[in-house]
Amino acid sequence: MEAPRPVVGRPLVEMTGISVAFGPVQALDSVDLRLYPGEVHALMGENGAGKSTLIKALTGVHPVDAGQIQVQGEPVAFSGPAAAQAAGISTVYQEVNLCPNLSVAENLLLGREPRRAGRIDWRGARRRATEVLGRLHLDLDPSSPLGAHPIAQQQLVAIARAVEVDARVLVLDEPTSSLDASEVEELFRVVRRLRDDGVAILFVSHFIEQVYEISDRMTVLRNGRRVGEYRTAEISRRQLVSAMVGRELEVLERLDRAPAAPADEEEPPVLEAVGLGRRGAIEPVDLVVRPGEVVGLAGLLGSGRTELARLLFGADRADHGEIAVDGRPVRIRSPRAAIDAGIAFSSEDRKAGGVVGDLSVRDNIVLAMQASRGWMRRIPGRKQDELARRWIELLDIRPTDPDALLRNLSGGNQQKVLLARWLITQPRLLILDEPTRGIDVGAKAQIQALVAEQAREGTAVVFISAELDEVVRLSDRVLVLRDRRPVAELAGEDVEMEHVMELIATGGEAGA
Repeated sequence: MEAPRPVVGRPLVEMTGISVAFGPVQALDSVDLRLYPGEVHALMGENGAGKSTLIKALTGVHPVDAGQIQVQGEPVAFSGPAAAQAAGISTVYQEVNLCPNLSVAENLLLGREPRRAGRIDWRGARRRATEVLGRLHLDLDPSSPLGAHPIAQQQLVAIARAVEVDARVLVLDEPTSSLDASEVEELFRVVRRLRDDGVAILFVSHFIEQVYEISDRMTVLRNGRRVGEYRTAEISRRQLVSAMVGRELEVLERLDRAPAAPADEEEPPVLEAVGLGRRGAIEPVDLVVRPGEVVGLAGLLGSGRTELARLLFGADRADHGEIAVDGRPVRIRSPRAAIDAGIAFSSEDRKAGGVVGDLSVRDNIVLAMQASRGWMRRIPGRKQDELARRWIELLDIRPTDPDALLRNLSGGNQQKVLLARWLITQPRLLILDEPTRGIDVGAKAQIQALVAEQAREGTAVVFISAELDEVVRLSDRVLVLRDRRPVAELAGEDVEMEHVMELIATGGEAGA
């Protein structure tokens, strides 16, 4: 971690006593935030702590009920994001909101294209785009389609667009959640360059190590209130976690979970897949999962982890291979067939494969159970209420209102609702694809503990995570995938971080 940069001069942005309520829910309660030029300031807190609301109050998306926002010492009241951008405040979100069908130059200059004789000067636009990209040392062809570039470079283009409009304050909202290590380093290089140019940068992330690597100071929120402002070098990781969750939490150490009990030789596996594969997606895989066992799938992005999970659940149809559940051959050609066989699947893409934002928490929780019963056999309203309140309490879903629309919940709480949806069906096999991606450390620890508890109760679990330490911590066995093929299976004492990383890097080939 770099030495902390000293605070110089007055803040570029000062938010004082900011309060925002949505009906009876107090999202922010008298929160303060200061952003200085030439500094990276991290905004930390659990899902639901108020981070997104504070960002949206700063950028004019949400009006404030109380408090004051000052930019360079002058009070402001932004009517919307355009007004905030005009004042020099730009935001780059986790999901890039540019136009992938347009070129890099068109995205950089959209709405501000140079003109000549009443027409867009495309040569001038490419020249201006080249200058902006060069300022950040980004080697991208301004004429190339934005969608042809990986998500990491698209995010850098979004940052370059902010630079083009002379942003003095840059808000980065979960910019690294979908990036690998080399892409994160490239992003941080650009962030440091902007910081050195005097830009004030607000960095929001759930990755604690990244926060310590890039930030100079941090503000911690909890339950809509500010816990404190700290110099990053002066607060330990354990102190930070405690400040975020309001209690001591052993989340930075190995989860103490007893290994699965030895399998009964006469009891068939919950699931056995033999030669399961799909052309162009994943080569044939053999997989066995026994009762009470957590089997982790480890590999880099694109290794075939999600592809295998989708075949097991029937979301994609296998070209070859066989599946047996509890020793009986089954044909899983659709998710409905998988559900009927006792298989549940929580997708890595909450928005596309799980969340129904316009339905209530209650409706989302009972959705899978209702689907398994058929829509002609409605679950009685009293039973729905009972189930919803039970799982809201068991999983600590916030807010506790079963009538709340799911879209209004934080990412971590949405993930808990999706887990409740499947656990309510009492599955024999639970497939979890990135269940802790993009959620705070407290919710992550709760979900990990829930996975361990389900295994103790006899549920078979297939667990996928890009965070290898999480896979190693939770799994009894680990299937390592590389280049969409299985390369090794580890069990017992062989399930170690170094061993898994070596297999991912080399594919099990000596000297690779």
